[in-house]
Amino acid sequence: MKRFIVSFYVIIIVMWMFSCETRQGSATLELSRDSAELEEQQTPSNTEEYDAITENKFQDALKNPLSTFSIDVDAASYSNVRRFINNGQRPPKDAVRIEEMINYFDYDYDQPKGDDPFAVITEISTAPWNAKHKLVHIGLQGKKIATDNLPPSNLVFLIDVSGSMDEPNKLPLLKTSFKMLVEQLREEDHVAIVVYAGAAGLVLEPTSGANKKAIIEALDDLEAGGSTAGGAGIQLAYDIAKKHFKAGGNNRVILATDGDFNIGESSNASMELLIEEKRKNGVFLTVLGFGMGNYKDSKMETLSDKGNGNYAYIDNITEARKVLVNEFGGTLFTIAKDVKLQVEFNPAKVKAYRLIGYENRMLKSEDFNNDKEDAGELGSGHTVTALYEIIPVGVESEFYKIDDLKYQTTQVNPSANTSIELLTIKLRYKKPDEDVSKLIVHPLVDDNIPLANTTDNFRWSASVASFGMLLRESEYVNDFAYGKVIQMAQGAKGDDTEGHRIEFINMVKAFGSTASADGH
Repeated sequence: MKRFIVSFYVIIIVMWMFSCETRQGSATLELSRDSAELEEQQTPSNTEEYDAITENKFQDALKNPLSTFSIDVDAASYSNVRRFINNGQRPPKDAVRIEEMINYFDYDYDQPKGDDPFAVITEISTAPWNAKHKLVHIGLQGKKIATDNLPPSNLVFLIDVSGSMDEPNKLPLLKTSFKMLVEQLREEDHVAIVVYAGAAGLVLEPTSGANKKAIIEALDDLEAGGSTAGGAGIQLAYDIAKKHFKAGGNNRVILATDGDFNIGESSNASMELLIEEKRKNGVFLTVLGFGMGNYKDSKMETLSDKGNGNYAYIDNITEARKVLVNEFGGTLFTIAKDVKLQVEFNPAKVKAYRLIGYENRMLKSEDFNNDKEDAGELGSGHTVTALYEIIPVGVESEFYKIDDLKYQTTQVNPSANTSIELLTIKLRYKKPDEDVSKLIVHPLVDDNIPLANTTDNFRWSASVASFGMLLRESEYVNDFAYGKVIQMAQGAKGDDTEGHRIEFINMVKAFGSTASADGH
């Protein structure tokens, strides 16, 4: 009996100990869950958005002789890529738009001499990353208009003051940036300020640029909080711009935001329709992006593309000075709108071609002569650069192999065989206040200039393009490593008075060493 009683108590003690361990395990599990949830709440998730980019492939010059695209003067991708790299991160592939990286930099092009608002500059040599291929460099130089001769401005600052802007690199940087812009304004220029958060409102009636104190005080009073009624803000800003429209002047809405619209007209499609409708009133759009983590690049690019405007990403005060002070005229004053390029390749000399970048700026062949088709805008003093990689006739390339057609052939015009022209560039543009385009035609002849004898313009654009191709892990870049990018860039740096080119070289050095260590 005693043995039974002892056994009974032993069982009771064991069950009690097991119960304690189970409760302790549950408590530990709950604590773990609570810690994980707290950590998740404290660590902001990355909800940045970028439109997908599919790299342009080689096209057959015989079967597809026309390449048509809209110009792109935006430079947002470069400063955004720089932000990622400076933070020790590899930028997402879709954040890398090679044409915007190339066009971030100034080029030493001659000013236009004729009646057209821009000059066309061309050059051709060997593609640095593939000795069997050629590289065609096409540059546009916008006519630089002195600030005193610029038309009066009717500007509406449209500023996002929602809760998501309450970070040091958002609203505070935005205020500082706009103050720099205000310092550039003249007495004949006028500024209104519209803000939006849970709702949109006018915080400053149109005010002369001579009254800088009032404009700056209105900026200083802005505080962030609430949700993001972006659609209502855009509607109100355009209404104000239209009400105070200056005939023959510069009428423009300047939108500053992280792009995180979440109330009202928030979808890209809705915003696109709204902006397309508003641009018919002759009001242009500049989009300035700020911040990180929830940055909506895809939305910002859509707005600027459809609003007859341009788009810049401001990651620091130096970039603000570049965009709003050094490039004041190019950012805010349009000299040509709906600028399109169409290149026709001579199939007797060109086997295949591909446009480097501009993937989301491609147009149909028939769009070139359609004046209703929207395209890019060129500002005072702005430069635009485009590169084509070419496979010459008779060259075998691993990147382009296609069988002859079985049931049909395409005949080459006999004159093509005797022509010295490699291709012909056609451009169409409209004056800012007109709706009928003008045509410019510019043929290109291959003078067989060695790469070492090309201009700094050519080699610099090629070095930036090759870095972009490396970031995108392009199949076409071959074994052209970061060291070769640096070497070519150093030899093409030129005067670099603002230091942007040496900054690029140092960035490639830093990223290249990290990428090599990681095996990329």
